[in-house]
Amino acid sequence: MKVPNSLKNVERDDAVIRTFEYDDGSVIAVDFGNAAADLEMDVLGSTAIIVADGDQFEFELPPEASDVSAKNGVLTIAE
Repeated sequence: MKVPNSLKNVERDDAVIRTFEYDDGSVIAVDFGNAAADLEMDVLGSTAIIVADGDQFEFELPPEASDVSAKNGVLTIAE
């Protein structure tokens, strides 16, 4: 699964994006840092809306995404 282009351009210095490949799928993890521990997320159709530390990000989910979650400042997109 590829990281969406609009998510690659997260304008936070402390955001870290990682992709993990497994035999049965892949996971994209975006750590928005300690300041974004209260990350809020909403999914409307194929668009994810993330609010982290007062900043809002919108991006299209990859077509193969089957699970999107947010916890402790980390956004996880799984296939």
